[in-house]
Amino acid sequence: MSAALRRRPRQGRVATAAVLAAGLVAVPLVHATSASADPRGPAVGFMPPSTTLAAADPADVGLDPAPIEEAVAQVRAHEVPVGSAAYPLYPGAVGLMGYQGKVVRTDASGWAVAYGDEGVALPTDERVPMREETIFDLASVSKLFTSIAVVQLVQEGRVALDEPLATYLPEFAAGGKEEVTVRQLLTHTSGFVSWLPLWSAYPDPESRIAAVMAQPLDAPPGTRYLYSDLNLISLGVLVERLRGAPLDQVVADRITDPLGMTDTGYNPTAVERTAATEYQASPPRGVVRGEVHDENAWSLGGVAGHAGVFSTAGDLAILSQALLNGGRYGKARILSPASVRLMVTDLNGAFPGDAHGLGFELDQRWYMDAMSGPRTAGHTGYTGTSIVIDFDTHSFAILLTNRVHPSRDSGSINPARREWASGLARAQGIEPRRGADAWFSGDENATTSTLTASLDVPASGGRLAFDLYLDTEETDLLHLETSADGGTTWAPLPFTVRDRGPAEHPDGTASGSGTRRWTQARAQLPPGDLELRWRVVTDPLYLGRGVLVDDVVARAPGSLLLDGEATPEAFRPDGWRLVSR
Repeated sequence: MSAALRRRPRQGRVATAAVLAAGLVAVPLVHATSASADPRGPAVGFMPPSTTLAAADPADVGLDPAPIEEAVAQVRAHEVPVGSAAYPLYPGAVGLMGYQGKVVRTDASGWAVAYGDEGVALPTDERVPMREETIFDLASVSKLFTSIAVVQLVQEGRVALDEPLATYLPEFAAGGKEEVTVRQLLTHTSGFVSWLPLWSAYPDPESRIAAVMAQPLDAPPGTRYLYSDLNLISLGVLVERLRGAPLDQVVADRITDPLGMTDTGYNPTAVERTAATEYQASPPRGVVRGEVHDENAWSLGGVAGHAGVFSTAGDLAILSQALLNGGRYGKARILSPASVRLMVTDLNGAFPGDAHGLGFELDQRWYMDAMSGPRTAGHTGYTGTSIVIDFDTHSFAILLTNRVHPSRDSGSINPARREWASGLARAQGIEPRRGADAWFSGDENATTSTLTASLDVPASGGRLAFDLYLDTEETDLLHLETSADGGTTWAPLPFTVRDRGPAEHPDGTASGSGTRRWTQARAQLPPGDLELRWRVVTDPLYLGRGVLVDDVVARAPGSLLLDGEATPEAFRPDGWRLVSR
């Protein structure tokens, strides 16, 4: 283990219980919870397990460097206060992008320490600059390490996902929780409240854990999704009980040490390398640095299932690649491919918008933006951290900031998270379906863009065909419309999209998808002198990869009305543009 980390003994928090007796029957590793869940998991294609990270220029692996550099500039811009704000969104950041086994961009900017007591700005010569090797308090990204430790127990057959947690922790049955399963805790469908003030309401670590075990449910298990720290605190106790060792020891022995994540763990000793977090007057901790920011985790000795892990961007890149490899990095395997697949399978089909695997959040545009999709997994942390792993493109975007330094009231970091993820997504580009280029609707929020063409359709009517790439937020709509009065009024044009089975859009609108592939669209054209247009309207927040239209062909019996590939000048773009990738 690196000298930067230590396993600090926690007063009153020693796991002494023996490993659960053998003989339990484990459920199958891949198991659906509802009719809507695919028991095989998502179609995750892993990279070769021998893949290890190496540095590469974006252009050398087929990426467009421009969106990446734009993302760097956007992230750095948040390090300056805006208007009358007392503080910037964050003093500093370290971002890392990985693609196809290569680290294509790492950027460190701003300050790891910029403020002192009472949130007073330090003189420049007393500040600590942010560096690529700066160690960050990951906050809730720590939940992924606890989740992996639990899935390892499932993989060994020592824990069954659909078995009540009380089977392994009898004290957990208190308060009507006897039916809450391990799976429900991992997917935040247990019925727990989101949080308890353990640090202030209870006097010592033993009573704090006992309070979690005794806490009654706020809803029947499996009836709602509510993100809760208590879920992972409980699972951390499970890991300790079954392993007969403290959680920090388990994570080190079974995850970070085997993977060579030498700067990852709890309670770092190399305080001089850590990014500072909040100035806290209550509890009276001053500027928190080198200790976990989360008060409940701090009150548990710095080690808890929901928070406490510190790490660097480089170490998180190793973990990301290990998952993209199907659970292996170098000579170490921490999970089987089936276990990784299950961790990134949506088990929350009953709760649309809250897609969740075992520990991992899935397809969350609010921080994944253009990287989001059914096979995109990640997590965020309150201190200003995020990790996004896209199994479709074998890419990952890691952004670590000290958002809460010196105050947690500086604002939402989600715009920066989206900018960083989108930079990597847009760098990958989208190959046109036909020819050298395709029409792209743009990548701006709160805008309307149109692509218009004129057609003279005979009395017999006509047919429209085009290739469509659609990856938008559900509320960012593509409208296909016609006008018979020169554009004064518009009517929806119903169309059908064929993508492994036809999908009809009778109101002439479409959104969503997330499949990231070209589809074939078809529509019947009414007779007359028509204006035909594609109109995309985006709302104020969240984007996907956008809308692209290619190979537009309009025909009538015996005649060709429009060939978009041959005559791109036939279109009148407003906000749309031709792109080659």
